[in-house]
Amino acid sequence: MRTDEDVLRGLMVDGLDGDAAAHAALLRLLVPLLRGFYRRRVRGADDDVEDLVQETLIAVHTRRSTYDCDRAFTAWLFAIARYKMIDQFRRGSRFQPLDGMEEELAADGFEDDVTARLDVDELLTTLPAKQSRMIRATRIEGLSVAEAARAGGIGESDVKVSVHRGLKALMARVQGERR
Repeated sequence: MRTDEDVLRGLMVDGLDGDAAAHAALLRLLVPLLRGFYRRRVRGADDDVEDLVQETLIAVHTRRSTYDCDRAFTAWLFAIARYKMIDQFRRGSRFQPLDGMEEELAADGFEDDVTARLDVDELLTTLPAKQSRMIRATRIEGLSVAEAARAGGIGESDVKVSVHRGLKALMARVQGERR
């Protein structure tokens, strides 16, 4: 089954409406996504990554009532995943962030970055849907080009072109607003 934003969001909404099978299917589909997310961001034993995956799945389950159905599901999911990762680093876990992640995680205001996320969401809505989806997948959710291509059902070169054109359009828009 191809796992993309629409599928995940649909399962989440159905689960919120009381469909236990949809909720269970959602949690099963999240496992490989979360494993990939954590493996790209931390150095450590597979057991540590699995612990993070399980903690995140528990948080998704226990905090599902906080999900806003009008927003992207994956943005909500990966925000939870980032917070779980930060919590692990703060607890002095056995694994270490990959090079450069310490600065990103330690940056002032990292956790209070809701306004910036809303601004990014608003900017991305001004792009064609495919460009917006591919920028979210590769730049926000941290998927590789190959993973984003599989999730979106398109070719890798199409992902690269969409991201490039979308970022170029966003840059022009942001620079135009500053003048």
